[in-house]
Amino acid sequence: MSFEHTPPEARELLPRRISELGLRLEGSMLEKYVQQLYAELAEKGLHKFRPGVYLSDEWACPDREPVIGVPFYLAHPKLAELERALNDIEDEREIMMYLRHEAGHAFNYAYQLYETKEWRELFGDFSIPYDDHYKPVPFSRRYVRHIAGWYAQKHPDEDFAETFAVWLTPDTDWKRKYKGWLALKKLEYVDRTARELAEKPPRKALEVAVRELPVEEMASTIEQFYEQRQPDEEAALKDLLPDAELEDIFSVRKAADLRPASAFLIDHRKPIIDKITYWTGVRRSLIRKLIEMIGKRAGDLELSVETRREPHYLIEVVAFATTLAMNYLTRGRFAEH
Repeated sequence: MSFEHTPPEARELLPRRISELGLRLEGSMLEKYVQQLYAELAEKGLHKFRPGVYLSDEWACPDREPVIGVPFYLAHPKLAELERALNDIEDEREIMMYLRHEAGHAFNYAYQLYETKEWRELFGDFSIPYDDHYKPVPFSRRYVRHIAGWYAQKHPDEDFAETFAVWLTPDTDWKRKYKGWLALKKLEYVDRTARELAEKPPRKALEVAVRELPVEEMASTIEQFYEQRQPDEEAALKDLLPDAELEDIFSVRKAADLRPASAFLIDHRKPIIDKITYWTGVRRSLIRKLIEMIGKRAGDLELSVETRREPHYLIEVVAFATTLAMNYLTRGRFAEH
């Protein structure tokens, strides 16, 4: 894996073991978001539910443990810059979205709702295996929309966590937004259950929750962490050569009012990836690789954009890449040959 495009000051940390960096949630920029989460829970009346939050390798709630893991790189400015260069780091809005989602898992586990008949009737069998390559049904009214990729459709536990997150989000008129949806019954369940449990202590004590892979036990180096974390998406893209389409979208001429299409795509990379991932449900790592490949081909072909018509190019490239993503979602490949 190449780190040549990452900030030099961040690259200095690559050989360091994560466990030896002394990373702490307390005093980091994450602390204010955790406090915001607790304030939102209190605003909803959940005065007995304050899940612990700790630094780990990713956003997660250990299986049936009411505690929230958050990515360690968010607790260190240089690591945050490294993550931004490699994977487009979460912004403030996304951090809160993930915290609310993980709080949904923690609430489910703390009160062991997944064991009840009503939970199973609404959300499904908690014990069914996870499918990391699930194919969502876009725009299904059976599920709420929150995290990118129609994530509620992945598993009954994720369905509940997403429903809880929507319910918890401030200033969300979920009764109006989901009127007529089958998902409304799930939101009403969360609302009623939260009021019933508002002053009741969790069935599973929060203080004894078992943390999974806390940061102080992460023995790998930063470099090893990123090398192990990057999925290999090359196979899915190896036969895609969109030169003809890119020449239709971008300009092949050169002039003073033009700039490289590759630079244009770099500038807009994160929102393009975010929105295509959100609306198609195709995994983010593959969409990111697709946009990177489109940018590279545009550079190889020396294609350009007219600066005064950049919004036009943005619409075209998003529509093009989204169509490719939907081809992959429905047919298992980006293009036919």
